[in-house]
Amino acid sequence: MTKDRQLRDHLLYLLRGGNAYISFDDLVADFPLQLINHQIQGLPYTAWQILEHLRIAQSDILEFTRNPSYVSPKFPEGYWPAGGVVATMDRWNETVASFRSDLDDLTNMVNDLSLDLLAPLQHGDGQTILREVLLVADHNAYHLGALAVLKRILTQSPSANQKSI
Repeated sequence: MTKDRQLRDHLLYLLRGGNAYISFDDLVADFPLQLINHQIQGLPYTAWQILEHLRIAQSDILEFTRNPSYVSPKFPEGYWPAGGVVATMDRWNETVASFRSDLDDLTNMVNDLSLDLLAPLQHGDGQTILREVLLVADHNAYHLGALAVLKRILTQSPSANQKSI
């Protein structure tokens, strides 16, 4: 196995979750949908808002990587859903499906041996595919951890310090 293939396999492992990271699919598989709009006192977001933030950020990084004409949303407000937006179960499922689709596109990019993971993106200022994939993996791990903690709090004491928006 070449070093390039080993690097790609490590990146795929990071993107899919594993070892120290929970996978996206494992986390959302049994997420209590009746609690997606509940907000814990002291936290500025709901479970769906975290999920939507993950989708927006991952999509932004993917589009930046593959589309030289792409313009990122305004930071930070463009990376979070508008405050007070209540998600339906359909909206949750759409967010999950979109996140998975973009993650599949990223894994396909990593698997594409014609792409040099270390070559600077022509439209960037030093970014590489490797850097952008690591950014996605890092960002996803961080917010999936937050979502896992939120899920645990919501399911262990559903009425403690919560309000539904």
